Amino acid sequence: MAMGKVYLIGAGPGAPDLITVRGAAILARADIVFHDALVHPDTLALAAKAEKIAVGKRCGRHSTAQRFINKRLVDAAAAYETVVRLKGGDPMLFGRAQEEIDALRSASVAVEVVPGVTAALAASAELGVSLTRRGVSRSVVFVTPRIGAGEPRRHDWSVAVAAADTAVIYMGAHEAPSIAAALLARGLSPSLPVVVVESATLPSSARHVLTLAELPRVSALEFAGPAAILLGDVFAAAHAAGITLPQTAVA
Repeated sequence: MAMGKVYLIGAGPGAPDLITVRGAAILARADIVFHDALVHPDTLALAAKAEKIAVGKRCGRHSTAQRFINKRLVDAAAAYETVVRLKGGDPMLFGRAQEEIDALRSASVAVEVVPGVTAALAASAELGVSLTRRGVSRSVVFVTPRIGAGEPRRHDWSVAVAAADTAVIYMGAHEAPSIAAALLARGLSPSLPVVVVESATLPSSARHVLTLAELPRVSALEFAGPAAILLGDVFAAAHAAGITLPQTAVA
């Protein structure tokens, strides 16, 4: 039997109708789907005839080792024609896609990446505030303070944030105090506008509008879904222009 093909598909930020047309079409003919924990059930339902296997990673919870996921994808390609690795957001941004691509290529398995809407863009769209704005923001950076087990600490994410006009911090809500301390030490203003968006694009979405000095208070909140931290003067400019951001009080 000829080796099958593996598709790394971005499921988008949450809402099931934000998956791409191409991603939905491939799911419809998939034989087996290895999916993240946060993929919406209605998105999974698009793979009507596929076997579905959860291999998600959630902070502070039991998760599937990446090397085991890599092996399962290679093994599945030997048994199925269409194999899907379904990831939240976009596979190529903080999705460990490169490790899977490298493993598949090493095993001579054909692989294709189907992009998805990442959380930063979904949150920006939901707020109605552009991450770039003429005269205010000409640079945007996406970072995460999360460091995996055994990963060397050779990259300082705070340098990139301090150098950018607008920043989006992924997987950082529970580390809000250390994030604020690091950015204040880099010289960012305590009054820098910050918006924390939880579960962007879903009915349960919540927004917390505050400042960098107030950011540590976010760590005390109970987040039911993924949260992105957005920082930059674009949010202050939005207020000045008369655009009111939906607010949720931070205790």
